[in-house]
Amino acid sequence: MRVFVTGATGFMGTAVVRELIDAGHQVVGLVRSDAAAKSLAAAGAGVHRGSLDDLESLRSGAAAADGVIHIAFTLDFLNYGRAAEEDRRAIETLGGALAGSDRPLIVTSAIGPAQRQGSLTTEEDTPNPNSPRKSEEAALALEARGARTSVLRLAPSVHDDGDHGFVQRLISIAREKGVSAFIGDGLHRWSAAHRLDAAHLYRLALEKGSAAARYHGVADEGVPTREIAEVIGQHLNVPVVSKSREEAAAHFGWIALFFGRDSSASSALTQERLGWCPVQPGLIANLKAGHYFEHPADAVLSRS
Repeated sequence: MRVFVTGATGFMGTAVVRELIDAGHQVVGLVRSDAAAKSLAAAGAGVHRGSLDDLESLRSGAAAADGVIHIAFTLDFLNYGRAAEEDRRAIETLGGALAGSDRPLIVTSAIGPAQRQGSLTTEEDTPNPNSPRKSEEAALALEARGARTSVLRLAPSVHDDGDHGFVQRLISIAREKGVSAFIGDGLHRWSAAHRLDAAHLYRLALEKGSAAARYHGVADEGVPTREIAEVIGQHLNVPVVSKSREEAAAHFGWIALFFGRDSSASSALTQERLGWCPVQPGLIANLKAGHYFEHPADAVLSRS
């Protein structure tokens, strides 16, 4: 299968490209820069020049493919609404190019918009209509146009060497502040998945997925945030402390909104329907392995 992948040179995308190529698929990735094109070509994939805001590049890339995996998303927390709107337009464009065919489109979303506080989020939970991110609504609306679209929700922590996401930011804050903190009693939970397990799930969704389905890239249903803080504290040799919700914003900055919220989720239906079985180390085991602490420089959060 010839597969067009957006976000092909990002943290998640590089693993998906490798998974697809190893399974015998031909991959073409969307790239903006010469450096990204060189990296993608070295991985054995084809190069398609363009960007998320270049809708014609998306349209032509999808039109020439047997299937599309859309991973790219501009994580700009200072202008999240604009990023969400860019994503919505990209999904509509990709789906429009596939409309009327049986070619699959896998759209990436997140657990967060469907999370209900105090409960385990499942694939059957629908997104909060007030969430600014409209990936799922845009994807599933394409069914009416004859596009075979499904949604893959990623856990808030997709972890592996090279992760520049939430966990790396928590480590940076602990270094800066001299303490590793959690919020309140630290019992609210984060769901998580290893990047290689998630990449395998993308391939299964592409090859075996059903139209209008939701899948969960979740291996750890819920890791207590206090446990995450404790491992960080042990590796950095700094005290582990609790911060009240009133103190959290000053200590954590923008990440307080995410670290102080329960994001536990199940992938039971995904595993049953696609035969997905996570086999890689869990989040705590990955943290204890130490590679997260080898790069002291802070990083910009991105899944593109």
